[in-house]
Amino acid sequence: MRILFMGTPDFAVASLRRLVEDGHELCGVLTQPDKPKNRGHKLTPTPVKEYALTKNLAVYQPATLRDPAALELVRSLEPELIAVAAYGKLLPEEILNVPPRGCVNVHSSLLPKYRGAAPINWAVLNGETETGVTIMYMAKELDAGDIILQRSTFIGETEDAQALTQRLAELGAEALSETVAALANGTAARVPQDHEKYTYAPMLGKELSPVDWTRPAHAISCQIRGLIPWPCATTDVIGGGEMKLYAALETGEATQAAPGSVVAAGKQGIDVACGDGRVLRITELQAKGGKRMTAGAYLLGHPIQR
Repeated sequence: MRILFMGTPDFAVASLRRLVEDGHELCGVLTQPDKPKNRGHKLTPTPVKEYALTKNLAVYQPATLRDPAALELVRSLEPELIAVAAYGKLLPEEILNVPPRGCVNVHSSLLPKYRGAAPINWAVLNGETETGVTIMYMAKELDAGDIILQRSTFIGETEDAQALTQRLAELGAEALSETVAALANGTAARVPQDHEKYTYAPMLGKELSPVDWTRPAHAISCQIRGLIPWPCATTDVIGGGEMKLYAALETGEATQAAPGSVVAAGKQGIDVACGDGRVLRITELQAKGGKRMTAGAYLLGHPIQR
């Protein structure tokens, strides 16, 4: 099938790679413009662009899709189908109407739950035990199109959003492959979403970072795991100023200490009292201006006085 692919981050690369491996004709790849990164502000291509160029695919990086030039570009490529995975911008209705087989999107949640920009993070933040991917027809409204295919998976007890993203990328690629095959042979389903049951997963911000130790240990564990790799949970209860938290373990131990108190510290980690009387062990952290490291390694140079 002649497909125009649209995607930007690492999550989208798996879907593009699968379409290439399945032998489809990729008439073009649309991705976000290169952006400056790091201290040198060197323009850096998106992961999708990097992969597409290794396969000699035509790459296009329009600054906006809401002008006549973008519409004409899409029309000139004559795609039968547009496949989208984490492109980063809404598609105007005029573009949605171009391909005869429609536009499909790889969304990393079990719709109608977690429509929006950060479904994987919010699933972890909210303590969900199951999530998945949805392949849907794209509609004018955000993530509200009819469902073609869904695949579910459990969320591991210690799995963070970054690791889950990698798994869902592969699951999404597999589901997209099945969807394109079904579209080609005319067996693709089309199930309207129950719009009354939708939930929203907005973009993340640093206001989510500070840990409130009066919350239960499990809720704080979900916060730490859900904010990986950005913006990361933060705390200043350990000493040495505010630091980022990258991993923690629910010990199941009870404590009478006040929430936010360090009750133990050693090579296994730093144990902190939580609001439900349980202990959460911080196992990986990053002090301001320092490197990411195990809590045990941090304590070697920064012993905690209690």
